[in-house]
Amino acid sequence: MKYSRQIRSGLSVLFLVITLSGCTSQQTAVTANTAGERAFEPFHNVVDMAFVAQHLSIPMQDGVMLIDARPYKPKYIKGHIPMAISIPNSQFDKMTDKLPADKNSLLIFYCGGLKCKLSHKSAAKAEQLGYTNVKVFAEGYPKWISEKSHYPAVSAEWVKSQINGGKKMTLVDARPKRAKYDKGHIPTAISIPDMQFDKFTDQLPEDKNQLIVFYCGGLHCKLSHKIAAKAIALGYTNVKVFAEGYPAWVAYAGKESTHAVASTAIKAGTEEGSIDHAEFRRIMNDAPESIYLVDVRDADEYKKGGW
Repeated sequence: MKYSRQIRSGLSVLFLVITLSGCTSQQTAVTANTAGERAFEPFHNVVDMAFVAQHLSIPMQDGVMLIDARPYKPKYIKGHIPMAISIPNSQFDKMTDKLPADKNSLLIFYCGGLKCKLSHKSAAKAEQLGYTNVKVFAEGYPKWISEKSHYPAVSAEWVKSQINGGKKMTLVDARPKRAKYDKGHIPTAISIPDMQFDKFTDQLPEDKNQLIVFYCGGLHCKLSHKIAAKAIALGYTNVKVFAEGYPAWVAYAGKESTHAVASTAIKAGTEEGSIDHAEFRRIMNDAPESIYLVDVRDADEYKKGGW
């Protein structure tokens, strides 16, 4: 009987030891697993804004690609570093065709700042694909726009949403007026050609904090970027560039969403050199920004108002 109790006691102790040992192992495994999920290793090759600025050009030079790893909507479309393409980290595997064929190309990934992991993750994926010159601009988009001389680029979707929503925005076409603007431009856009910027600064808003968006002929066109820099130099604080420009607008919104006024399409009035009254009203309603209206009356007549 005594031996039986000892045996039972020994078995109980053994069971307790095994149980506690099992619990400890399980707890250790869970802790390790949790730590594994939370662990994050930054990409090994991080660069600063000076490096990015050094390699950013319009158009981008061959062998260099700047990549925004943030979500396309709403982040990329409403503001990104000019000339950057969108390859969201979550869509990376589906969008590898956007990467250059040359595995020695310089790839610079960025996202939403030092706390953002997306660019690091995408850079690691690119390196796994065999790309040998991969960098991460860890300070990312917030650092870029913190500089007064820097401006963000926006997409066609964002521009269209601003127009459709009736948002307060001055949209400026920096292309030559007769050769480009008059043949087709984005609705609501005014014409301020880069070469004539100094003559038409009065068309810019008086409020230096009002949103101004410049565009021209696409990613190879420098005009919108030049004119944006001029606006910033004048003290405008809310300047953006629709870098993909008019070609991207036509591709996204369609030709029916462009405005053009051709001289051959204007109906003449009954008097020589005049325009038909109804035709004038139509143009004023449909495309007022396409008309440069000059009042030729004397000063005393002008003061009386009216037409």
